[in-house]
Amino acid sequence: MAKWVYCFGGGAAEGSAGDRNLLGGKGANLAEMCGMGLPVPPGFTITTELCRAYYAGDRSFPAGLKAEVEEALARTGTIAAGRFGDPERLMLVSVRSGARASMPGMMDTVLNLGLNDETVLALAASSGDERFAFDSYRRFIQMYCDVVMGVDHEVFEELLEDAKAELGRELDTELTAAEWRMVIGRYKARVEDELGRPFPQDPAEQLWGAIGAVFASWMNPRAVTYRRLHGIPESWGTAVNVQAMVFGNLGDSSATGVAFTRNPSTGENALYGEFLVNAQGEDVVAGIRTPQNITEVARIAAGSERPSLEKLMPQAYSELVAVAERLERHYRDMQDLEFTIERGKLWMLQTRSGKRTAKSALKIAAEMAGEGLISRAEAVARIDPASLDQLLHPTIDPKAERRVIVTGLPASPGAATGEIVFSSEDAEDARGHGRKVILVRVETSPEDIHGMHAAEGIVTSRGGMTSHAAVVARGMGKPCVSGAGGLRIDLAAGTMSAAGRTFRKGDVVTIDGGTGQVLEGRVPMLQPELSGDFASVMGWADRVRRMRVRANAETPADARTARAFGAEGIGLCRTEHMFFEDERIVAMREMILADTEAGRRSALAKLLPMQRSDFAELFEIMAGLPVTIRLLDPPLHEFLPHGEAEIAEVAEALGVPADKLRQRTEILHEFNPMLGHRGCRLAVSYPEIAEMQARAIFEAALEAGARTGRPVVPEVMVPLVGLREELDFVKARVDAVAAAVMKEKGASIDYLVGTMIELPRAALRADSIAETAEFFSFGTNDLTQTTFGISRDDAATFLETYRQKGLIERDPFVSIDVDGVGALMEIGVGKGKAARPDIKLGICGEHGGDPASIAFCEKVGLDYVSCSPFRVPIARLAAAQAALAAGQALHRD
Repeated sequence: MAKWVYCFGGGAAEGSAGDRNLLGGKGANLAEMCGMGLPVPPGFTITTELCRAYYAGDRSFPAGLKAEVEEALARTGTIAAGRFGDPERLMLVSVRSGARASMPGMMDTVLNLGLNDETVLALAASSGDERFAFDSYRRFIQMYCDVVMGVDHEVFEELLEDAKAELGRELDTELTAAEWRMVIGRYKARVEDELGRPFPQDPAEQLWGAIGAVFASWMNPRAVTYRRLHGIPESWGTAVNVQAMVFGNLGDSSATGVAFTRNPSTGENALYGEFLVNAQGEDVVAGIRTPQNITEVARIAAGSERPSLEKLMPQAYSELVAVAERLERHYRDMQDLEFTIERGKLWMLQTRSGKRTAKSALKIAAEMAGEGLISRAEAVARIDPASLDQLLHPTIDPKAERRVIVTGLPASPGAATGEIVFSSEDAEDARGHGRKVILVRVETSPEDIHGMHAAEGIVTSRGGMTSHAAVVARGMGKPCVSGAGGLRIDLAAGTMSAAGRTFRKGDVVTIDGGTGQVLEGRVPMLQPELSGDFASVMGWADRVRRMRVRANAETPADARTARAFGAEGIGLCRTEHMFFEDERIVAMREMILADTEAGRRSALAKLLPMQRSDFAELFEIMAGLPVTIRLLDPPLHEFLPHGEAEIAEVAEALGVPADKLRQRTEILHEFNPMLGHRGCRLAVSYPEIAEMQARAIFEAALEAGARTGRPVVPEVMVPLVGLREELDFVKARVDAVAAAVMKEKGASIDYLVGTMIELPRAALRADSIAETAEFFSFGTNDLTQTTFGISRDDAATFLETYRQKGLIERDPFVSIDVDGVGALMEIGVGKGKAARPDIKLGICGEHGGDPASIAFCEKVGLDYVSCSPFRVPIARLAAAQAALAAGQALHRD
């Protein structure tokens, strides 16, 4: 028979900290503190397994639970010297949630449960404080009605404010017992008016109502949103903790508070927190009263005149300091504590590993490693890789007011403020005049690259987390909000509208790429800073990771940023991005419009020195590190103008008839360009394009090697290969150009030719392809599209619906679909190594910067990951954690 209830208290417990999956974090830690002999009010935990059974049973409780709860209540009463619901030996309880992962404030709590018109009198008599008793009763009614009965707490706040105004009272603490009786009468009358039934007086009914409400709160909107943002599975469920009440509102010798064993913002090794005298837990966070500092040092630093806990209750303070130090040593991590002082006696209500900023996490991890409390490997494992974004980009000041215009997808982290512009030309023009802008588009295309570069940030109303805007913005280190479906953009009118409000070109907005919010006006920001702790922890990470980390980069600025963040080469240089500058786009269009091979070669000859210069600069910046250059990938129509006005303008600039340009655009038009004439298919149709690029690569490699004294070994990557014969065809052209360059220059050069694995057929035929390819790079953006049959630019419109309905847990364009795309990768790795044991294996899709995907890459044995420059530190840390988790840490000197 299943056991649903686990007891704790009186210095003993049926669980421990290791049982967090069963008891939830709060229940497991309450049990652990009891086992340590710390002062913890007795109680019991109803398990997370019961939560799953509750939902499986259509929100009903299984047989046997009632008997277990009644037995646990009796045991709790014995330890607390009371009995639940008995006025003669009154014991009240709290009912709190407690999930496996900390979800502060997301689920519901009920305090003072068991009070009614009879037991409130017993509480007044036993405490000797009638005011305290009726204050506790009104709190209970308000909380219970909000959490269990569905009467919003604002209803009661209004009633209380009206009563205080009538009585001439400013603070809640000024109300007398008689006045609280009056307020309670009004509360109960409003409940009956609202619900058509009286407030429940039966303590047992109250208890089961609260237990059901806490389990139900696992699915409330804020909890669902929090789980989505933090990757917490719905299947984990929450536990419910029922605990004997202790009272911080029992006069001036009582208090309640929250403390951290170290500062969660800065990481400083000093007790940090707040408390309130004569209060209950919700008062500290509700903001109704101003909390007081725990330590005297903090009080002085804050300039507060209100006494610290250290001065006001020195005995309780000393006990709290001792408990805090003991818990931090025991858990070997910074702890977040909740405590109550009842008439001078300290009670511990919770401990958990505290939430902290990235800066604080690094400092705490580095200092704890220095203190010998944890190992360096544990310090590396303690940092959330994704949190490093806080250190690499400006962020919105947490204290700032947010006036949200619209919310889209958090496509690229960071924050930026600027004037709205709707075209790349306007963005570039504004930058030329010293104005900062936010580029707002329905969606971006490669032609917008100059506008994206000029803008401070980008907003699109369409597209997903791996749309063009998202990918390019991440590479540039610029914030981006994509897929803001609530935004209506009228390019003709120069306006954008959302939720009934309209904003015009030139209006100032702020975007938060970390949350996906577009905000009205200028919003204060915090600038990034990298500390010595960052360097220490990243150095430790580099010594244990097995996989190398490269960057996706095609501009000198990207390459320098990548090197500064510790990239060990370039894993993807997208050459098409180099063709959109003014002089180059003209030559590119000449090539596309040419009717003969000779005409195409003539235009390509103009591009050759530009490509060679680009590659030489990248090779020099990377100084002998590997650089993988992808041959031209997108379809040619992306380089041609669209719309009559633009066609006429370009035709005039090129000196060709507009009809010819229009006709060529129509010929190249494709119904599904993603699966069309692109990648290696272009090189088969027009080998002269690949030959020009190969010549530029090899000449640049020799040039850069001579200048730096470090030989360059370029890696030429052929995209979208599905047939070995395609790769054979293109590789033969590349090899011929290499031989010609070496003969012309009288020098030899080592190089590799490989391919992207971005089609299911390529993964399935990897053994055959590996007989030609010297490296594979998994292009998981396109591999995900072709595996699912989903366009990543359109997927955002329905993938979130899939996630909400439980069909998928994560967006497969954000984190690798292990069962499908991952299975193809495993096939590709296995077959590739079987055919060529020394084949080099990497990943260059956006998944290369996703910690969960990096862990999968470690599992399947890739040699490196490649990601956008600003995600290189995240990838370095995630690769180290993956190696530690897989037992593959190298422990380099």
